[in-house]
Amino acid sequence: MTVTVSRSASARSPIGVFDSGIGGLTVVRALMERLPFEDIIYFGDTARVPYGVKSVDTIQSFTTQIADFLMARDVKLLIIACNTMAAVAGEAVRQRANVPVLDVIDAGARAAVDISRKGIGVIGTPTTINSNAYARSIHALSPGVHVHSQACPLFVPLVEEGWLDHEVTRLTAREYLKPVFVEQIDALVLGCTHYPLLKPLLQDVAGPGIKLVDSAITIAEQTAQVLAEMGLHNPQRGEPRYDYVVTDIPLRFQTIGSRFLGREFKHVEQVRW
Repeated sequence: MTVTVSRSASARSPIGVFDSGIGGLTVVRALMERLPFEDIIYFGDTARVPYGVKSVDTIQSFTTQIADFLMARDVKLLIIACNTMAAVAGEAVRQRANVPVLDVIDAGARAAVDISRKGIGVIGTPTTINSNAYARSIHALSPGVHVHSQACPLFVPLVEEGWLDHEVTRLTAREYLKPVFVEQIDALVLGCTHYPLLKPLLQDVAGPGIKLVDSAITIAEQTAQVLAEMGLHNPQRGEPRYDYVVTDIPLRFQTIGSRFLGREFKHVEQVRW
């Protein structure tokens, strides 16, 4: 990856992570665990979610607006944590960014290709699956691999309801994954930032012969590698600062967000556009 790093960004600058809502907090959680000394700014566009029903032009406009906001905060690296944003507007962000830009689709595709020897399954929201972004990324890395995609629209509301190990969720998973398991796959990409919360249940349904690819974990590892290559690891070893910027604070935001993050929120800021 060749980029021009912002003159104002430095090793002490934060990592910028953004998503259409709160799902990207699973990426923040993985970054906290992998890079415990890095400051992070998270932007969740909670007032304008969901993005999946919007036009390509609108998604690109919203996404680049958020990227510009974070670059104005002198971030040293941008992570597109939303699959819809990455599929529709990833290239638009890269064209205007003056820092490295990583996204969950590229990270998940690379991890799946590395571990698969038979075929790769991809599950995600209808918008992500219909974009064919994962299949394109996987085939760009390994043209001959078979990719089998499946939309799972009910997983997001089930996760937000907190039904992470509920029988309804288990039955839903079995129904969604039937056509995927008919194919010869040995890797299953969790193509939505909500899905990592279902990992224990999905692994149980999938069985030991299929490895789950969690894009949150893979992009955290990719971030660590990029920071090391560019000499941008934070040299400070004090307590990191985590800032959360949202465009709306709905009633359930704190509860659901804390479930995704695995800890309580601090430093929540609301911006209005």
